[in-house]
Amino acid sequence: MSGSYESLHPAVLEYDKRGVPRSAQYEDIYHSASGALGQARHVFLGGNGLPARWHRQSVFTICETGFGLGQNFLATWQAWREDPHRCRRLHYLAFEAHPFTASDLVAALLPCLPGSHQGLARSLCEAWPPLLPGMHRLEFEGGSLTLTLAFGRISRLAHQVQARVDAFFLDGFAPQRNPEMWSASVFGQLRRLARVGATAATWCSAGQVRRDLQNAGFLVSKAPGFAHKRDMTIARLRPGLGRTDALPASERVAVIGGGLAGAGIAQALALRGRAVQVYDPAFRLGLSSSHTGHLAAALVPGLTVDDDTRSRLSRVGLGRALARWSSLGGAAQPENCGALVCAVTANEAHAQQHALANLDFPVDWVRWLDAPQASARAGVAVRYGGLWFSQALRVRPDALLGAIFTLPGVRTLAQQINGLERLAEGGWRLYGACGQACGEADQVVFANAYEAKRLLATLGPQDAWPKLSGMTRLAGQISYFPVCETGAQAQHCILSGKGYSLPPRDGVGVTGSTYCLDDCMVSAAGHKAIAQQLKSWLSIGHDSWLAAQAQGGWAGWRAVSRDHLPFIGAVGSVEGAWVACAYGSRGLTWSALAGDVLGCLLDGEPVPVERELLHRIAPR
Repeated sequence: MSGSYESLHPAVLEYDKRGVPRSAQYEDIYHSASGALGQARHVFLGGNGLPARWHRQSVFTICETGFGLGQNFLATWQAWREDPHRCRRLHYLAFEAHPFTASDLVAALLPCLPGSHQGLARSLCEAWPPLLPGMHRLEFEGGSLTLTLAFGRISRLAHQVQARVDAFFLDGFAPQRNPEMWSASVFGQLRRLARVGATAATWCSAGQVRRDLQNAGFLVSKAPGFAHKRDMTIARLRPGLGRTDALPASERVAVIGGGLAGAGIAQALALRGRAVQVYDPAFRLGLSSSHTGHLAAALVPGLTVDDDTRSRLSRVGLGRALARWSSLGGAAQPENCGALVCAVTANEAHAQQHALANLDFPVDWVRWLDAPQASARAGVAVRYGGLWFSQALRVRPDALLGAIFTLPGVRTLAQQINGLERLAEGGWRLYGACGQACGEADQVVFANAYEAKRLLATLGPQDAWPKLSGMTRLAGQISYFPVCETGAQAQHCILSGKGYSLPPRDGVGVTGSTYCLDDCMVSAAGHKAIAQQLKSWLSIGHDSWLAAQAQGGWAGWRAVSRDHLPFIGAVGSVEGAWVACAYGSRGLTWSALAGDVLGCLLDGEPVPVERELLHRIAPR
């Protein structure tokens, strides 16, 4: 449950008499009248000793306390681009309670930026996320530059971010206008994030701000201000404070499991330069053998009136899937066809509308469609209307796995792993079916669904991770129906309600699904059950394809936790061991998300998921 939900209220673009962007809410301007880029270079880059401090570093992380229109980020990006000695990876974390819409960013940025920054600004505006509360990760320069945006009040989100920060840009509206952003509590959280030797800089020279920074553990001093401002504040974390955890060098990672979970981990870690070995005996039959014959599946975000954990995670999951898979070629590239989450009763239709009113999400993310509107959008008759998610994806799991497991840095091995040994010098030795050693790795990820419970039992008693010991498994079937894709009854989008139906391709309609404790097989009884549940809420006529005889299908096992949340994270106190399993029927939703969560945790990057959510999906 999410008891602290706060809707997001976008900024309204307006200007003062000098043409400087201002906020009517805070009655303050977004940057100096003498120029945003000049202020960024003098105050934030210069005040933090940049770019010199990131020279020849592997990773450098900046945290900004007020993103605004993004000029500080753009100035930093340009300085990093121009520096021949720049760090290999630059991470930029920024808080923003009232983000601008993408159209307002374009209107405010492009007319006033020099040519050197125009391309960067366009890239930022094109990548700008939906205005939804929470964390959003954007990637530029082939992933070497990341921007993690925390949309919401900083007093809440400062407790929720996880990162290792080298430099802070303290840039909010004036303390007397927006005291929440300059509070002692926020500064305390910034110290939690700070690495040894971290610095901070701000245009603000208010005495209370300097005192609160000192009380938070920073050594504070004044420096010449920008333009007509006499002073600014610079600070450095006191010796003896800060995060000392060293970032690991490029490591070998063993991923156990060659399904959607293992693929998400393998792709994310290989993109970060790690050598990844994926073990699964099913590879003997092909790289996508765990989903051979699985023609299509849907990735649709969830939505509840209280914006619960699954809903919040599913939003991030869709975003990470789009970021990771959109560049894959051919059939592996997801199809952005949208989804209609249909109400199956009048009461459910009312509940959906109530949830939307409560959450106040932007209509470009989700909107309510009544029955006539929904029917027109879907191409088939819908009884009660539903929620329209324009970014939902139709995915071919078999093609997706085949593409990911042939990426550079990913090696597949058709071997069963039956045991592991912790090595004295650190790392792991893996043992195969007959007890033979078949590989070594510095880190191991259990991404083998229900079988993860069996392997983890070899590392310690099950009561060490009680959540994992409660994992069960369920079988599920999907059915394929012959479909005529033209005419009045041609389905255009994903339809989800009691079961689901995917838009047909190549004369086949993919529908699902069943839940069974024992039999994992395609059966006539399963076809009948799927057709009946769809007919209970889809009014598509007696001559519809659901009246036809199903022509095949696919069946597979799901690993399920008690609360239907995945397990993603470190295995308690077992150093170098990680889990990504219990994906249930949302394997596509959690796949890329889990890969980036583990990648960020291993590399010390800002994590694109709030800490409270990480706690809820932790394996123990």
